[in-house]
Parts: sequence; C-alpha cells; structure tokens
Amino acid sequence: MAEHEHIVTSYEEELAELDSKIAKMGGLAEDLLGHSMESVERRDPRLAETTIREDETIDRLEREVEEQAINMIARRQPMALDLRQIMTAIRVSSDLERIGDLAKNIAKRSLAVSGEKHPKGLILGLTHTAELAMVQLKDVLDAYIERDADKAMKVWYRDEELDAMYNSLFREFLTYMMEDPRNIGMCTHFLFCAKNLERIGDHATNIAEMVHYLVHGEPLVDERPKGDETSMSKIKLKKKA
Repeated sequence: MAEHEHIVTSYEEELAELDSKIAKMGGLAEDLLGHSMESVERRDPRLAETTIREDETIDRLEREVEEQAINMIARRQPMALDLRQIMTAIRVSSDLERIGDLAKNIAKRSLAVSGEKHPKGLILGLTHTAELAMVQLKDVLDAYIERDADKAMKVWYRDEELDAMYNSLFREFLTYMMEDPRNIGMCTHFLFCAKNLERIGDHATNIAEMVHYLVHGEPLVDERPKGDETSMSKIKLKKKA
C-alpha cells in the first residue's frame, strides 16, 4: 500500500509540476506583452531589446513542458482526466510560446519606430487594444489554473470584442496614411502591432477551448465568434479603385 501511495503521490507531483511550468510561462508571457507595449509607447529601444531577449525563457519552458509530458505519457500511460491534463499542458504551452513570439514581434516594431515622433492620438487605440489582450490572457490563465470552464468561455466570447477593436484600428491607421503620406511608415508598423495583438487574442481563445476540453472532456462544437473584417475592407477598397 505504501509503495502504491508513493507512486500516486509522485504522479500527482509531476502533474502539479506541469501546471507550475504553465503558470510560469503565462506570467512571463504577460510580462513580455506588457514590456513590448511599454517600449512602443515610450519609444524605448533598450527596453525593446531586453524584451526580445526575454522570449528565450518562454521557448525553453515550452520545450521542458513538451519533454516532460511525452515522458509522462510513455511511463505512466495515463487515461481519461490525467491524459487530458497532459495533452492540454502541451497545447497551452504551445499557445503561450506563440504569444511570446507575437509580443516579441511588437518589441521589434518598437525598435523600427523608436526614433520617430507620432501624434499622441495615434497610440491610444493601440494601447486600448493591448489592454484588452492582456486582460484576455490573464483571465484565461486564471481559468486554466482554477479549472474554471465558465471563466474560460467568457474569454472565448470576448474575442469578438478584440477583433472589433482591431477592425477599428485598421480603418483609423488607413485614414492617417491617406491624410498624410508621412504617416505611412509609422502606421504600417502600428498595423503590424495591432495584428499581433489580435493574434494574441486568438491564442487566448485557443487556451479557453482547451480549458473547456480539460474540464468537460469534450471539445467545443460551437463556431468560434470572429469579427475580423479587414480582409473585406481590402476588397471594398479595391472595388472602389
């Protein structure tokens, strides 16, 4: 009996270690996103360069999660909830690694515009979009740690709001570019930043779906709410031309 209890305890510790690594990755991804946007707002190349290097830790943790998960599957041959927990950890770590990459890309855009001045109003919409993306990320990470499918679903439904903000920014930046050609370079970089934020929202939505699967044992069958209309905007502009 003692040996069986030891095995069970050891297994639970390994599962808890997976969660701990996911939580650490999530915290780093939140910091990375916050620092990348701060570097854009302050036009701070030093902060941008530091932020870019921070992504290496997230990449390393993703490899550790994947290696540990594969090792546990091979040794433990888990079933049902335990298997879902391990598979979810792999998927969530992959999404967090991509979020880190997207945040790093924003920091790289910051380097490109660090020497340029921009109207204060130009950055406000981007800042608000980043704030919503950070709330989405924090809430879905809390949902994962707490195994709260309802909280995860709230993140899932709010992704449409982030898409709407991106659509608004897309039109706003196009307007700035049409009004003054000198804004084209700056607005192009900001458009890429906005798209990265929208994609971060998509990855938060992926994690929300995995939390639902983890808790309920079945995938979501509802169509994901999406509101990105920028491709349609491009089509309309071509038709007018």
